[in-house]
Amino acid sequence: MMKGYTTLTEIQDDLRSGNTTVKALVQHYLERITQYQHLNAFNEVFADEALQKAAELDARMLSGKAGRLAGLVIGIKDNICYKDHQVSASSKILSNFTSIYSSTVVERLLAEDAIIIGRCNCDEFAMGAANESSYYGPVKNMADETRVSGGSSGGSAVAVQAGMCHATLGTDTGGSVRQPASFCGVVGLKPTYGRVSRHGIIAYASSFDQVGPVTQSVEDAALLLEIIAGPDAYDGTLSRTPVPAYTSLLQETVAPKKIAYLQEALESPGLDAEIKETLLQTIDKLKAEGHTVEPVSFEYLDYVVPTYYVLTMAEASSNLSRYDGVHYGYRSPAAFDLQSTYKRSRSEGFGKEVKRRIMLGTFVLSAGYYDAYYAKAQKVRRLIKERTDEILQAYDFILTPTAPEPAFKIGRQEKDPVVTYLEDIFTVQASLAGIPGISLPVKNNNEGLPLGIQFLTKAFGEAELLNFSKYFQKLFKS
Repeated sequence: MMKGYTTLTEIQDDLRSGNTTVKALVQHYLERITQYQHLNAFNEVFADEALQKAAELDARMLSGKAGRLAGLVIGIKDNICYKDHQVSASSKILSNFTSIYSSTVVERLLAEDAIIIGRCNCDEFAMGAANESSYYGPVKNMADETRVSGGSSGGSAVAVQAGMCHATLGTDTGGSVRQPASFCGVVGLKPTYGRVSRHGIIAYASSFDQVGPVTQSVEDAALLLEIIAGPDAYDGTLSRTPVPAYTSLLQETVAPKKIAYLQEALESPGLDAEIKETLLQTIDKLKAEGHTVEPVSFEYLDYVVPTYYVLTMAEASSNLSRYDGVHYGYRSPAAFDLQSTYKRSRSEGFGKEVKRRIMLGTFVLSAGYYDAYYAKAQKVRRLIKERTDEILQAYDFILTPTAPEPAFKIGRQEKDPVVTYLEDIFTVQASLAGIPGISLPVKNNNEGLPLGIQFLTKAFGEAELLNFSKYFQKLFKS
């Protein structure tokens, strides 16, 4: 029986002492994947390849030549390219498409000897907050299999929740790492926009998308960010701000901090009663620890979701125009000329939610509506960013719930997609402002469903955010 590891450090200690091997770890995770196959967390498992790499790594570890991630068995979201492996973004339109190159984040993981065990299920083209729009079916939450995993990185969150691998990478456009992390009781980090390369990530909304780790511990989130972050010649939007040694900056204690919580978030009519109570308990506990925790007004809270969706749907409309049935991916067998190839391939290849977003995005970019919707949303985005930055000049962190409610029942999205869009109300602020955010598990509610708390901080303030998060995790375990 393999013991449960919370950090990679614990795994590496056991590897060095001979208590386990990388091959034994991989076999254990493969058994867990089989055991929890019904949760639908993986679209594909690279079993033979992972076992082969584990055997090679065990031999290398004996000679002391292994990388910093030796012993880390990781899953990657199915919109992250890995050379000579299929990548589909959980869409029929990319079924059987094999990537001809690896994303920068994958190359950096492999360079440090991480073992990639498979590609994780996600909402189609990362569009969703429930992981129900996947061509491969919904991902189920291990805490309650009638409930969603959260989205769009639902498979990534459940894979860690159910111990099918030690950590995963997801992508966060408007909360797609943080919200499923909250629903599944794990740690989810969205880095600052421009901190991690987007090269080799299948685009949804290019001015928002950001790769982030899903882990059981803040220490592992810090280590993964340290390795995947930093300049890359293939991504012109990346910052040249040096990447700190996040792991060595983690401390056991922190100086008193100034923390703001959004008054409008606490008073939001859609906020679940137990989450509100958890937030208030968190505020009291932080105050008792000597931190200053004060309410601030964020008058744009009601505008963040519509602003986010107008902009991301417009970008999706542009980004997804490349899937046309001509260049690669799915081509309708019923097509008979160029126009029917476009129409039928896209109609049959894209799912309902993706088609909805492409059409809405095309609408807001169209002549006569561009100024009324897209241009106005860009102006509101600037206001949201300026107000957020203003709060973070006076405070170290902003504290909010990660999501307004715990994981909801599978099937609700079908009835009213707008209700599901509102799941993003607390996560999209960080995405619109381009700042980092982290979701941390706090407790389970009366039904045993995990609840998460979110901290945001200023751009490129991940070192301070991770350090405080480690302290916060320890505080809530005590």
